[in-house]
Amino acid sequence: MATVELLPEVKAFLSRQQGHFINGRAVPGSADDRQEIHNPASGELIGTVARATEEEVEQAIAGAHAAFKGSWAETTPAQKERILMRFADLIEQHGEEIAQLETLQSGKLLSLSRMIEVGWAAQFLRYYAGWATKIAGQTLAPSVPSANGEKYTAMTLREPLGVVFGIIPWNFPVMIPIWKLGAALATGNTALLKSASPTPFSLLRVAELGKEAGLPDGVLNVINGPGRLGNQIIPDKRIAKVSLTGSVKTGQIIADEAMKANLKHVTLELGGKNAAGFLPDMSVKEIVDGMFEAGFMHTGQICASAERFLVHSSQVDAVETAIRDRLQGIEAGDPMDEDAAFGPVATEDQYRKVIEAFETASKEGDRFVVGGETYNRPGFYVKPTVIRPKSLESTSWREEVFGPVATLATYETEAELIREMNDTPYGLTASIWTHDLSKALRLVPQVEAGTVWVNMHTIVDPGVPFGGAKGSGIGREYGSAFIEDYTELKSVMIRY
Repeated sequence: MATVELLPEVKAFLSRQQGHFINGRAVPGSADDRQEIHNPASGELIGTVARATEEEVEQAIAGAHAAFKGSWAETTPAQKERILMRFADLIEQHGEEIAQLETLQSGKLLSLSRMIEVGWAAQFLRYYAGWATKIAGQTLAPSVPSANGEKYTAMTLREPLGVVFGIIPWNFPVMIPIWKLGAALATGNTALLKSASPTPFSLLRVAELGKEAGLPDGVLNVINGPGRLGNQIIPDKRIAKVSLTGSVKTGQIIADEAMKANLKHVTLELGGKNAAGFLPDMSVKEIVDGMFEAGFMHTGQICASAERFLVHSSQVDAVETAIRDRLQGIEAGDPMDEDAAFGPVATEDQYRKVIEAFETASKEGDRFVVGGETYNRPGFYVKPTVIRPKSLESTSWREEVFGPVATLATYETEAELIREMNDTPYGLTASIWTHDLSKALRLVPQVEAGTVWVNMHTIVDPGVPFGGAKGSGIGREYGSAFIEDYTELKSVMIRY
């Protein structure tokens, strides 16, 4: 056992009455209307957070709007770049503090919190910082005919939108808001973020570091509370854009509300039922290693994770045996233990959803290759599970679980593989696994997903656009494509 002792800074942060971060300062919020935050590994109460009042929401919107028109608009691109670079540095300098807060509230393994919520977050923020000085339009030569010797030229400008409202999921409460605030701030917008109710603490600490880095008051605001806060925020005329990372169902609601609110800009990064297809030139060990990478990192609580595995019928028996041996050998541990290999799911609601998925699979006649149970210990621990669905119409094959649960099916031909991978209304991610790169490159264009990996899964890079297809979302939040989603394109034509 190598359980990490909590830093004094973490204990001090949790001892404070936490609420929101509005106009450059921590706001404790109401002493009465508060939500309890529990450690999913133990059920222990680690603190409470205030639910925002209408007045506090108004203060956050007004502050963000004033900063957009004032201090942030007057900050030069080079100054923006330096502030965001300092912000990234501070995230790394306070990385252990952020990682411990994150693991306590979400149950994410401490090693993952350090790698993703600190390391990757800082990397992404530096990527955005570098773009602050590179937002550019074009000059164009119109073909308008001259009548009296006059000439014409035209240009396009990239202008910031205004206040960006970001809705944050509970699975990555630092890295994903960095995508949103980094994209917004680098392009000249200001940001109002709403944390997911179960995981508020790490982002609140990050917002404080933004202030320390030099962000003017009002540029970055964080509020906490239920989803209904969006009913006040989205229709507000001062909100120019809504960016959601969340479920497909929530995305449909947000999109409808944004369209009603004067066709606001929207970026939706939603879930799905992602597939990983393994070609028969892969060994059984390579297939099982790929299944583990694609489906069970962070106990499967990644929107990009694969929940549907397809292997050739000639290999399925051997794959079943090997994945059973691999997953049965995993012991759950305290996520604050540096030696732990598998942690809990993040919330009680998600824990119950996974259990319901097991019950549904049993009722429908699916077969459990491994798992299908909870661990006999306190906390929200679920055994990693692989299911053989009775048919490709089974609920386990069709509906997202968002936990350490995957389904396994077979195919005979490559055409059948692609058909089964695409047989879903969603299309966030997918992966093809093969030693034949030529074959992979022929198959990739046939896969209906916003991101398709080859011989890897769930790995992201700030320079590579990420987003969904079909029912899994619209827009991109990094890679150079984010500029199109966080700026307004203006055309200018001049006669002289």
